Amino acid sequence: MIENKALSLQKQNRLEQCFGCGTNNAKGLHIQSYWQGDESICTFQAQSHYHGGKPNIVYGGLIASLIDCHSVNTAISNAYKEQNREPGTDPVLVYLTAQLNVTYIKPTPLDKPIRLKAKIISVEGKKTWVECLVTSDNEICAQAKVLAVCAN
Repeated sequence: MIENKALSLQKQNRLEQCFGCGTNNAKGLHIQSYWQGDESICTFQAQSHYHGGKPNIVYGGLIASLIDCHSVNTAISNAYKEQNREPGTDPVLVYLTAQLNVTYIKPTPLDKPIRLKAKIISVEGKKTWVECLVTSDNEICAQAKVLAVCAN
C-alpha cells in the first residue's frame, strides 16, 4: 500500500460532506489531519466567532467537534492500513462516533493555533479506540478518548 502523504487523511478517506472536514461542505471546518509516525496530527486556527463564555477562549463544543473529526479520520485511515488497502478505495469505509469522552484541562486560547494529536489505542473488530490530545501554545487544553465504529 502506498500512502499519499501530500493528501490529508480526510481527502484520502473521501469524506466530502462532513461538517468537521468535508471539502464540499461550504460551512464546515475543513480540518486536515496527517500521519506523523504512528500518530495523526492536525493544526487548526479558530476564528473569532468560535469563542466560548469569554471572547478570548474557544467554545468547548468546537474542541469536541475537532477531536471527533480528527479521531474518527485516524480510525478510518488505520482501518485502510490494516486491510492493506489504499485509503478511500471502494467500498469506502464509513466510521461513526459511538463514544466521545472529553476532559477539558484548561481554556483553549482563541488567538493561538490548536494542535490535535491522536493515536490508535486498540482495535476490536469494528471498534477502534483512539486517544486524542489537544494543545495550544505547548500547553495541554483537553484530552479525549473516542470510540469509532465501522458502519459497513
